[in-house]
Amino acid sequence: MVKQMTEKFIIGLVGAPFGVNGFLKVRSCSGEIDHLLNLKSVIVSKDGKEQLLKIEETASALPAVLIRFAGINSPEAAREFTGAQLLAGRDQAAPLNEGEFYIEDLKGLPVVSLTGADGKNGDTLGIITDIIEGGGGELAEIQLSSGEKRLVPFRSEFFPEIDPQKGRVVLQNFWILE
Repeated sequence: MVKQMTEKFIIGLVGAPFGVNGFLKVRSCSGEIDHLLNLKSVIVSKDGKEQLLKIEETASALPAVLIRFAGINSPEAAREFTGAQLLAGRDQAAPLNEGEFYIEDLKGLPVVSLTGADGKNGDTLGIITDIIEGGGGELAEIQLSSGEKRLVPFRSEFFPEIDPQKGRVVLQNFWILE
């Protein structure tokens, strides 16, 4: 069964109000800000509630972006959004370059060995539960069939094939899970 592709992503985290006109500092989840500067509206999620808000103005404030929502004209009104998440559809998310993936599309994908016990088809070793930032780069968190979790450097020498469309990730050497 092929995993359903994620349609909504967390693209930003709302910080504190900025200035006296109702702007909020927003940190991009991808590290890129151009897509945030061009938004016209966004879904704001806080405390389990989502609302679609129109964006009146944006400005770059590296490494963050300043956003002012329609009808929010003071720091007091803006403060109610501190701690919220900005959600957007695929069309509003940061564009992907060759070999890049949205983490949400990788979560839940089966991790299979390059070759299986039959010498042909790879055996399922576990599933990806997350991609996390480690000191030396990103790490794939894999939950094994036993329920244990292992971290594997998320690099091409360990994962020669990553295909969310086919619904699988191939692990080159399963010994790294031991």
